[in-house]
Amino acid sequence: MSRTLLRTIGVRASAAAIVLLGAWAAFTQTQSTQTKTATRPATTQKVKDGLYMISGEGGNVAALVTDEGLILVDDMYDRNYAAVMGQVKMLSDKPIRYVLNTHQHDDHSGSNAQMLAASVEIIAHRNARINMIALKQPGAPRITFNDEMDVHLGGKEVRTRHYGRGHTGGDAVIFFPEQKVIHTGDLFLTRPTQPYIDYANGGSAIEWTKALDEVLKLDFDTIIPGHGPLSDRAGLVKWRADFEAMRNRIQGMVRQGKSKDEVSQTLIKDFGWPVGGLAIGQVDAFISEMKNVR
Repeated sequence: MSRTLLRTIGVRASAAAIVLLGAWAAFTQTQSTQTKTATRPATTQKVKDGLYMISGEGGNVAALVTDEGLILVDDMYDRNYAAVMGQVKMLSDKPIRYVLNTHQHDDHSGSNAQMLAASVEIIAHRNARINMIALKQPGAPRITFNDEMDVHLGGKEVRTRHYGRGHTGGDAVIFFPEQKVIHTGDLFLTRPTQPYIDYANGGSAIEWTKALDEVLKLDFDTIIPGHGPLSDRAGLVKWRADFEAMRNRIQGMVRQGKSKDEVSQTLIKDFGWPVGGLAIGQVDAFISEMKNVR
């Protein structure tokens, strides 16, 4: 191979790398801008007797108050630790005993390390811990479960369940049976946003609805979503139907041989996915999964 040809190949490879880096920079800048825009003070809303939802910059946090302490579901970003603790102290002078993670993303589990340092025990699905360790994310839980685990504190019971892959490979749905409330993490959202399928960490568009079918078997009437205001069973039923419609549309396009650009434009125009906000590889992975559907 001539030096001229090698030099040409090298230039093209460098150009491709620059394009990818530029796309990644644009994506991360978009995410950063969205985060700054979304930043807001933490507030607390009563859900049921003894159960509250703390909302703020990160994902929604559930707080169950008992005579022996509190059980939280998720803990937002690391930078939100003080804000979350401020809201908790207004609910009770008892300590937080447990944090149950719905998954590993740092807007839901970012304060884990500070919680652990404060002698709070973290519980998550085993795949969430695996993902955290692979990502070198601080605050990996010391206690994990495979399918289900029950936590008892101060005469109250909280159940954490894993129903399969969806948003990630380590999603947990937290059930408060006495209150008939569930916390879904990002398996269900009420804030206008696309369902992010984190393929890099085990997510699946196919298994997502299967997980939701299992969730709908629980005896609940109120939902604390991963992001957005409170919802109910009807809201989850609609979300599931909308997700399936989106997935079936993309599956049909893939079977028709539509291009990646056509799929991307459909997700943006018809299903509200953000312009310029699609994670690198997200659409490719979505298309690949749809190609493998039997």
